[in-house]
Amino acid sequence: MHKQVLSIGVLLIIAVSCKMPEKAYNANLSSVANDYVKLALSIGQYDEDFVDAYYGPNDWLPKKKAKESLPYEEFKWSTSNLLSKLAEIDDAEFGQMEMLRYAFLNNQIHAMQTKLAMMAGKTLPFDVESMALYDAVSPTYPISHYDSLLNRLEQYLPGEGTVADRYLSFSKQFIIPKEKLDTVFKTAIYEARKRVKAKMTLPDNENFVVEYVSDKPWSAYNWYKGNGLSLIQVNTDLPIYIERAIDLACHEGYPGHHVYNAMLEEHLVKQRKWNEFQIYPLFSPQSFIAEGTANYGVEMVFPIAERIAYEREVLFPLAGLNEELVDQYYQIQELRSQLSFAEIETARQYLNRAISWEEAATQLGEYLQFSPQRAQQRLNFYDKYRSYVINYSLGEEVVASYIEEAATNDEERWALFIDLLSTPRTASGL
Repeated sequence: MHKQVLSIGVLLIIAVSCKMPEKAYNANLSSVANDYVKLALSIGQYDEDFVDAYYGPNDWLPKKKAKESLPYEEFKWSTSNLLSKLAEIDDAEFGQMEMLRYAFLNNQIHAMQTKLAMMAGKTLPFDVESMALYDAVSPTYPISHYDSLLNRLEQYLPGEGTVADRYLSFSKQFIIPKEKLDTVFKTAIYEARKRVKAKMTLPDNENFVVEYVSDKPWSAYNWYKGNGLSLIQVNTDLPIYIERAIDLACHEGYPGHHVYNAMLEEHLVKQRKWNEFQIYPLFSPQSFIAEGTANYGVEMVFPIAERIAYEREVLFPLAGLNEELVDQYYQIQELRSQLSFAEIETARQYLNRAISWEEAATQLGEYLQFSPQRAQQRLNFYDKYRSYVINYSLGEEVVASYIEEAATNDEERWALFIDLLSTPRTASGL
């Protein structure tokens, strides 16, 4: 895979930019960044999901109440104005970090334009939307592409009936009892934290709080509060299986969303005074890196052999589960993980209205072995967050390729991974 630093659009913008004194263009880049933050906060008044995190100055928050309807034309002009200002900036003496910052801002503002159009009622094809919002498009395969993997999975599942029925019956043995969930999850997250701290330097004041919630379209969420603090919420609507303890501990915490946000705050906000990283617009290219590193981070912290050993020795006994089934269970989970892109295909077909709600639920049951309740939760997720779903499996694949093609040993892998967590990146830059 060829690594690109800037998209073609950014290169064209840079090619026609005019010369300006060094102090002037640095000041203008910061000015664009500050205006971008304030504009994102204003747009956030019209969509509660638009701003995922903000920990900047209170006096930057909108002083006027939201209007009764979205002032689309006003916001559209504001984003176009920011892009025009960005295009006038001279990059002649930019170093690598400034070039990354420039490309990041350009992609974030373009995504903002697209999300505004969607908020105003525009509907885009799945792939067009994902490219405009997240700077990436997932490969397209017919759903039948996954049949051979489904057949392999069938061979490892005991019992009779469909693959989904057999898996759901088998997996009941691995549900964490609700009364033990907090102990198991916190044990996993503290182990993940210990392992991450052995590999990288975390901000001194970083910390987290765990809450258990219900009635959400997601299984877990990290709400970053600034100053190194995260609120991690775990949804208990549906049964939580034992493998989710480490998955969620790493994805939401260490080295996932919590560490990602804390590192950006430490290295870019506090050290460089780049205020644009005090805000995280959810529907933006930043999410591709956030979710991709969070997913890939599980394997970074718990290589499969170490994970199986830790589950057998610690988490299975803690949850009161039969540790003799660990090897069989993870052999099945490995096969299931190869079906992950079938979820993107189902979401693509469903959101493009190629299949109905019922057909999508059936596909999620057949190819992902989701229970009817879990399938309903995921469809609610697609309705709310749409093409955001690409950021998990595709994000992980792109991050993995970027790191593993360049690194020759574990030390280099971690160096590249830490760099992704603490620099401005989007998919086209990988």
